[in-house]
Formats: sequence, structure tokens, C-alpha cells
Amino acid sequence: MGLFFYVMTIFNKLYLYIFSVYKDKYKQNANSIALVYISILQISLVFLSGVFLAVFLNQMHVRFMTLNKAVTVFVILGIIIHFANWMGYGGKSRKELNAKYAKIVKPKYSIRILLSLPFFAVIFAIILLNSL
Repeated sequence: MGLFFYVMTIFNKLYLYIFSVYKDKYKQNANSIALVYISILQISLVFLSGVFLAVFLNQMHVRFMTLNKAVTVFVILGIIIHFANWMGYGGKSRKELNAKYAKIVKPKYSIRILLSLPFFAVIFAIILLNSL
């Protein structure tokens, strides 16, 4: 149980870091801010990977799905991601993650870079979309 206990995903670490940064400033809303941030980050990464896959399949001359179906799948995935994060980072689960996070060496991230990651992912995806 030793190493497994300390292993956390990067999204858990980022969530707890954002939560700890905003906990002092926005006491009641720190959980919501961290939840929205991690959901936006994951959704933007799904968008980027979906666009990359679409461009790749287009270059290979493979017709996979229509644009309307792709948008529908993306919206459904976005809702699922946000709901899963809402369930995963609520109440007791967050307290357990905080206990694990307290035992590890806390990483130091630049808050500006973290907040700009979703924007860079979306901008890069839009650039890839223009190549279609």
C-alpha cells in the first residue's frame, strides 16, 4: 500500500493545487473554482485530441463521422467529464485527496501558466481545424 497510497493523477494534483491557491482568497467558492478549472482543462484536452484525430483521419482519407455527430459526441463527453469531476471531487472524496496531498511534497506551479493551459489547447485545436 506504500507507493500506491501516494500516487495521484496529474489532474488530482492540479485540482488540489488550484483549490489550495484559492482557498484563502475565496473560502466558499474555492471548490467550485477548482472544479470548473479542472473540467475546462479536461474538456479542452478532449477537444484537442478529437480535432487531432479528425485531421489525421482526414489526411488518411477516412470518413469517420459527420460534423453534427462529432459535435454531439463532444457535448456529451463534456457533460460526462464535468459530472464525473463533480462527483469525484465532492465532499468526502476531496477530504481524502487533501489528506493524501498533505503527505506528499507539494508541487509549485505557476498559476498563470495553469490558467492559460486550456486556452492554449483550444487555440492549437482551432489552428488544426483550419488545416481541414
